[in-house]
Amino acid sequence: MARFGVNTMSKLKTHKGLAKRIKITASGRVKVRRAFAGHLRSHKSGKLMRSYRSSNYVGPADIKRIGAMLKARLTA
Repeated sequence: MARFGVNTMSKLKTHKGLAKRIKITASGRVKVRRAFAGHLRSHKSGKLMRSYRSSNYVGPADIKRIGAMLKARLTA
């Protein structure tokens, strides 16, 4: 049995703030909520508000960084 601090490797921890804001699909893509849809909606058009309801996925530019924060293998 290993004692604390002796021959033990630290655990890889998930970034909990990010984990609460995203969902990983079965294919490994990262689904996120769209920005600008939370409040101040009165001046935004209905067409724009409906577009905010559609799915939004993380692009290839951010996949590597998000994968490192989640300790997961992801696809764009």
